[in-house]
Amino acid sequence: MTKPARYYSNPLDLAYRYQDVRFTGVVRGVTIGQPRRSVHREAADPSIVRFRGRYFLFASMSAGFWHSTDLADWHFVATDRLPAFDYAPDVREVNGALIISASRKTDSPFFRSEDPLADDFTEISPGTFPFWDPHVFQDDDGRVYLYWGCDNQTPIRGVEIDPTSWRPRGEPVELISSDRSRRGWENVGENHRRAEPRTPEERLVAQFSSDDPYIEGAWMTKHAGVYVLQYAAPATEANTYADGYLTATSPLGPFEYSPHSPFSAKPGGFITGAGHGSTFTDEHGNWWHAATMRISVNDVYERRIGLFPAGFDADGGLFCNQAFGDWPTLIPTGPADPWTPPPWMLLSHGAAVSASSSAADHGPELAVNEDVRTWWVAGSRDPGESLTIDLGAVMSVSAVQVNLADEGLAELVDPAPGGADFGYSWRAMYGAGRPTQFQVESSADEKSWQTVLEVDQDRPHALAVLDSPRDARYVRVTAGRLPFEAPFAVSGLRVFGRADIPLPEAAVVSASRTGELTALIGWQPARGAGGYVVRYGSAADKLYHSWQVLDGTELDLRALNAGVEYWVRVDSYNGAGISEGKVMPISRPARMSTQEDETPQATAPDQPLS
Repeated sequence: MTKPARYYSNPLDLAYRYQDVRFTGVVRGVTIGQPRRSVHREAADPSIVRFRGRYFLFASMSAGFWHSTDLADWHFVATDRLPAFDYAPDVREVNGALIISASRKTDSPFFRSEDPLADDFTEISPGTFPFWDPHVFQDDDGRVYLYWGCDNQTPIRGVEIDPTSWRPRGEPVELISSDRSRRGWENVGENHRRAEPRTPEERLVAQFSSDDPYIEGAWMTKHAGVYVLQYAAPATEANTYADGYLTATSPLGPFEYSPHSPFSAKPGGFITGAGHGSTFTDEHGNWWHAATMRISVNDVYERRIGLFPAGFDADGGLFCNQAFGDWPTLIPTGPADPWTPPPWMLLSHGAAVSASSSAADHGPELAVNEDVRTWWVAGSRDPGESLTIDLGAVMSVSAVQVNLADEGLAELVDPAPGGADFGYSWRAMYGAGRPTQFQVESSADEKSWQTVLEVDQDRPHALAVLDSPRDARYVRVTAGRLPFEAPFAVSGLRVFGRADIPLPEAAVVSASRTGELTALIGWQPARGAGGYVVRYGSAADKLYHSWQVLDGTELDLRALNAGVEYWVRVDSYNGAGISEGKVMPISRPARMSTQEDETPQATAPDQPLS
């Protein structure tokens, strides 16, 4: 019997735990702002492993874990047998059991589980030394290694670990340090540009910040006898948060930096960021990469989890397909091509939209602008508030994604009990399973409506895939009861399918290097295009990097590696499909040598707040 097709869309639709974060306004004894409080959903730093026929996902600030048999439906299990407030939990299989560790500034313990669903987590080591962003890896010969590091000054380190005592065997080895003068993607700031502080508070905060990136989130994968050590940079709150990698023939190096870095990066689109994650295979041998995606509006650590098809090329190069990385993706039922294009096209970007009511500065247009960091908010907290999209014509609709946002919750709810002190903030967590009710409907004429989805559980990023395409012009979402009786807030009501229109013209591109780490990519507006994807890489057939451009016809690309030649292609798309552009080299002006570097030198080495 054939199994029905399964799909998912990023960010993953998980029951993210609600956090209660109270910022003191004081860092290192200096007042840098007013105290504030935020209540919002959050999870980050995903570790996913396949263990005994099931996928297990551990993430920061979750007080539990998720499990799945198919990568589509994830079920949350709470536990009080693991530290709830230790960041970046790591999980790997060692000697037939799961080993879990996480970040702690005091001696960090290890836990073991043979049956996570039975909540059998047992502390097997009280901790032998402190570490942050840990990662455990067992080699084919049974030897076990620990990698850790999360700092903008100290490197990621590694050491062999005794799998009985969980104490180091030997001295740690320094493995990965930043090199932002030669790795453009490691440079901090939105689009790899640090914004100039404009207010007195911003200028004060800047004194505690640095131009040096955080190097963090190690993960080891062994492929074809090569050790592939992955790491994240430059900052979790930036759209440019990404994962790069180095390779070696030994688990402790020496390691060589890969020019394919970053292999996981998603700086454009509805939701951005794709750093600090994990790489694993499914039951069919397909590679996947899970990573952290950012919202960072209510709080700098307001984040989500993303999942991307990945793979290794014939030369051993690691890559992810993230060109349309927040559109619906088919979960394969056998060996699959990770470069399979999306099954449907986005139809709702910039569509006409109306609402039953709207709060000030939160109009309905913010639900169709393809930006998870802005959202429509209903003008009341009453059930029945609604949002309606008009696609402008009847189209073939196959899927709808509803992305909820958290607006003003700190003003509505009492502080969560318990918690942990992080020095500059106090953090607590609310119980799981908050009821979330809404209904999605479609119509061809705005008179007769058909149900698409009814939700009565915590699904903040629900994806509804229709059994068969449906002709529709209008899509409506209506709220019922919501967590904390909050106002209905939607960051993205996204409709996918096909429009009966011509394909867009192919983009005509010009591309030139403006520095050793930078390039300017420009193109003429392509007739009929609704957006563009800039694909680039170190060879004409290795365009592994991508940047989705929703508006405009230019990309100031500042993520290149020094000494590496690049090729580029710009694809245009609309509701009918994708038109591939022509692959061309990114040219170098004759006056520019490969040693030029326009990257500013590092400033004060102080640790940034994030």
